Amino acid sequence: PQLLGFFRETGREAIPPFVPIRRSSDPDLTAAVSGSDFFLFRLPEDSDSTPGWELRRCHDGYLVLANNVTDQIAAYNPLTQALHLFPTPLREILSKGLFPQPQRPKEIRIEVLEFHILFSEEDQRVFRMACVQFRNISKVPVCVAVFSPATREWQVLPWPAPPQPVDDDWFGFCPGMQMSGFVYWKHKSKAYLLVLDNVTLQFSRVYLPHFLRKIDPTLFKLGQTKDGKLCMVCADDSDANIGTLVVHVWGADDDGVEKWMLEDTFPLSTFIDADKYLTEDDTTVQIEAVIDGFVYLSIKYDDYTESLISFCLETAELNTLFDDTYASPAYPYIMSWPPSLVCNKEDSQTKITGCSVEDAGSVGTEETPSALVTAPQSHKFA
Repeated sequence: PQLLGFFRETGREAIPPFVPIRRSSDPDLTAAVSGSDFFLFRLPEDSDSTPGWELRRCHDGYLVLANNVTDQIAAYNPLTQALHLFPTPLREILSKGLFPQPQRPKEIRIEVLEFHILFSEEDQRVFRMACVQFRNISKVPVCVAVFSPATREWQVLPWPAPPQPVDDDWFGFCPGMQMSGFVYWKHKSKAYLLVLDNVTLQFSRVYLPHFLRKIDPTLFKLGQTKDGKLCMVCADDSDANIGTLVVHVWGADDDGVEKWMLEDTFPLSTFIDADKYLTEDDTTVQIEAVIDGFVYLSIKYDDYTESLISFCLETAELNTLFDDTYASPAYPYIMSWPPSLVCNKEDSQTKITGCSVEDAGSVGTEETPSALVTAPQSHKFA
C-alpha cells in the first residue's frame, strides 16, 4: 500500500483536514497530493446549513462518508475523483423480522451503522457497499445489507448459523478493521475477533491471546507485515515509562498449526523523545495504524504536544512524521496507482509508487485498489 497522509480528527470539522506526509525529495508524492481533491469539493453540498458529511473510514484509496442530513453514503476517491453515492438502507429493511410490529423502532440512526467497501475478486475496480448493524437480539445478532450495483437496491443477507458460542451482548464490539478481504471486529471484553469474509459474506471467529480480552482499542491494531502476513500490534500499557509494544504474526508452528505467534517486543520508551519526556509526567502512546510492515504511533506528551512516528518492524528504524503538530485520532489515507502508472519506485517509509498524478486524470474510474494479502485459511473454517 501507499500511504499519502492522514485525515486528522480535530473535533471541530465534520470532515477532518488532510495532512500529507511531506517528502520534498519525492516528486511523485508531491504530485499525488497537489493533484488530488483532498478538500472533497466533489461531494454534493447540503441545502441545510447543518454539517452533513462525516468521514467514517478510508479503504484502498476510497473515503467512506455518511450524510446525516440527506441519508446518503458516499464512496469517494480523492485521487481519481471517482464518486459513488448510495442511499441509506431503509428502516424497514434493517428492522424487518427483528421486532414485533409494536416494538419496531421508529428510526435507525445512521450513526450506529458501519459501512464497508467490498471489492470484487474478479475486477477490483468494481465494489459493493455493505452496511453492518449489530443488534442485541440473540435470534439475529448481526444485520448485513449489501447494495447491488446491478439492481441499485439494498439486499439484507440471511443470518447463517453464527460461530459458537453466541454472546448475549452484540453491542460490545470495537469499530471494524478492514484488510485482506476481511472485516474484523474486536470484542470489547472477550479475547476474539468476529470476522466477515468480503467474498462469501460469512462470519467466523478468530481467537486472541487471553491478555487482549479487555485491551483499550487505542492500544490494539491489526495490519500486515512487509511480506503480506496478517499481524497484530498491541501495547500492554499506554504509559511510556512501563509499557511494551508486542507484535504477533499469524502463521504455522512447527506442527503446522496456524495460530498467533509472538514475533517481537519493544519497550514503549524506545519511541519517546527523551528531551520532551524529561519535562512531562504523563507521556502516553497510542497505536494509530499498522501498514505494510510499519507501525504508526501517536506520542502524546501533554494536552498540546503530540507527535506521529513510524516504526519499521523489519529494521526497527524510527521516523518522525509530524512533530508536535499531530492530533489523534486520525484516518490513514492509503492509495494505489493505476497499473499503467506503476514504475516500481518505492520509498522505504511511505511506499509511494507511480509516475505522475497528472496522467491519472485520463484514467477516470479505472483505478485499481492495493493488492490484498493472503488471508489465514482458518478464517474460512473457524
